[in-house]
Amino acid sequence: MTVTTTVSELRDLLASGAPPVVLDARWALGDPHGRDHYAEGHIPGAVYVDLDTELAAPPSPEGGRHPLPGLAELQDMARRWGIRRGQQVVVHDDLGNTAAARAWWLLRHAGLTRVTLLDGALDAWRSAGLPLESGIPATPPPGDVVLGSGGLPVTDADGAAELAGSGLLLDARAAERYRGEVEPVDPRAGHIPGAVSAPTGENLAPDGTFLPAEELRKRFEEKGAAQAARIGVYCGSGVTAAHQIAALEIAGFEAALFPGSWSAWSADPTRPAVKGIHP
Repeated sequence: MTVTTTVSELRDLLASGAPPVVLDARWALGDPHGRDHYAEGHIPGAVYVDLDTELAAPPSPEGGRHPLPGLAELQDMARRWGIRRGQQVVVHDDLGNTAAARAWWLLRHAGLTRVTLLDGALDAWRSAGLPLESGIPATPPPGDVVLGSGGLPVTDADGAAELAGSGLLLDARAAERYRGEVEPVDPRAGHIPGAVSAPTGENLAPDGTFLPAEELRKRFEEKGAAQAARIGVYCGSGVTAAHQIAALEIAGFEAALFPGSWSAWSADPTRPAVKGIHP
């Protein structure tokens, strides 16, 4: 299944008789101004989606900082974004798609197959010299998309612990957070015992596009993906882990998301934490 759409492909699609819905999911840890950045300049016709309020349920110790939204809520939002049955959706942010991948994952999990990430994100559109528009456009006509569940696998804390022992559990956070040297937002530092460090940023080339499939496959094979019967991924709060799952799919591997990720694991005092370079 196709994971990415190039800038030239999106340009042609937008000029066609069946344009996709473009979702602008700009978000970054410590920067709550995604909507403002969108208003300053976005792909013409793109709809802004807010990660904290639309792509996640309210935070809780059990669910973590970005729990998955309920299916009914997600369907209502997808219709407000203007998504119609069978329509293609292209998602992007301005950070290598490390945040936009949450929207990609949610819609794919909800059964939509024609959902892709704009390879290179917004910077690739800018670099191609393509136009941006400013302001907040009118609300799009409501869509009629029908969402389901189970399109992509999910695991919980117990499942993540089991995967770390019998399969492969990848930690998609920055290496220094995996090692427990820093922890800027979550209750404890360290990583899930048995998890293997695989920082999300290493999925990308210097220009912000995904590495070629063969390079991604080699990267994950070196982490043990080829020998693992099952693969799981977590990060801080289940956002950049979705980017890792997209990269794994490009490489030919299927992986389950642990949505609560380290934010939920570290909030449970009964769950052990490990520091250092070793799983």
